[in-house]
Amino acid sequence: MISFPRIAIIGAGPSGSTCSFFLSKHQIPHVLIDTADFPRDKICGDAISGKALHILRKMDPQIVQKWNGEASFTDTWGISFTAPNGKNLDIPFKKERRDGDLPVGFVSKRTDFDHYLFQMAQSPYAQIHGRTTLVGVQKTSTGILLELQKDGKVEKMEVDLVIGAEGERSVVAKVLAGYKKEPRHFSAGIRQYWTGVTNCHAENYIELHFLKDLLPGYFWIFPMSDGTCNVGLGMRSDRVSKGKVNLKKELERIIQEHPQFKERFQHAEALELPKGWGLPMGSKQQTIGGEGFLLLGDAASLIDPFTGEGIGNGMKSGWIAAELIKDCLDRKQWDSLPNLYQKKVFRSLGDELRVSDFLQRSLDFPWLFNAVVRKANKSPLLKETLICMFEDVDLRQQLRKPKFYWDLLVK
Repeated sequence: MISFPRIAIIGAGPSGSTCSFFLSKHQIPHVLIDTADFPRDKICGDAISGKALHILRKMDPQIVQKWNGEASFTDTWGISFTAPNGKNLDIPFKKERRDGDLPVGFVSKRTDFDHYLFQMAQSPYAQIHGRTTLVGVQKTSTGILLELQKDGKVEKMEVDLVIGAEGERSVVAKVLAGYKKEPRHFSAGIRQYWTGVTNCHAENYIELHFLKDLLPGYFWIFPMSDGTCNVGLGMRSDRVSKGKVNLKKELERIIQEHPQFKERFQHAEALELPKGWGLPMGSKQQTIGGEGFLLLGDAASLIDPFTGEGIGNGMKSGWIAAELIKDCLDRKQWDSLPNLYQKKVFRSLGDELRVSDFLQRSLDFPWLFNAVVRKANKSPLLKETLICMFEDVDLRQQLRKPKFYWDLLVK
């Protein structure tokens, strides 16, 4: 009889539910704990990238076909950028070679998307605890002791491995990895759902507007199938503090006064008050694995520093964790898990995060962003190159080389 380690996943969002799904696929028993009941809201931009779909296809090869046309999942075919000088650049997504008529990106309210993933994680191998909050964690001589609160009562559970997937306020990350908030590597975001926003792209392009007053952040509009839009803005926390920026007032100002948007929102209606949240960025490599613990997704600070997208990286980290847990059990090398996990995650995501950090820092030179957009709108070859860069991390590395910009400006 196989003896399995005691495993607990804290957080049933995209990274935690993905990890749970693949552990169950490998018939590895575990506990999945979340402070909420599903469905529940999660403040986010709601964009689901091709990277997330790649992991979802491992879970269900027909997932895109099932979603295409569903009301809860809006297919999107590209990104529309606005440079600081107000010029626009549309980057269409390359269609999947095998599914040329299917989208490679979606927008879905996290209420729907997270619930969908949580349902996929239901399994005899997953013991699920809802409305349960992790309030304390400590190492013991025999494992990791968790203090869990439910309905006002505190219970204790000892495990061999705790997987922190509970987002930017992760107790596991703070206690076991010593995480502290660093404003340079942290962003603040604010979201508000609207109806009646006009002039959205016919193919549901998500819009990223790098407005001069928000750099190195951006204002976004993400269209949804029910006629609503996810509208918001994000900005690096150190710049928010330095400029004493009130994000709620800034969002209101852009919508009501900015010449590019005020007409689009003239007859629109807000469906909620603005809601804010924090984004731990992947601009600094953190410790994401150690004795008795692993960190996934936002808890591991894996959010893309340039786009703010975290779902894809979170799901990928959950998949990597589950695969390595199986591999370490098969090879009877359990103690090697944290180090292997740390190396594999950053081998997989590290280059991309470094490029995105460079792109974010380059926004301190808005003239450079303006030059790229201006040149790309005139050069089909450069535009095609940028399109390819969204799929190929090796190509995207060119963006870190001075020669790319020298060629751009002098040719």
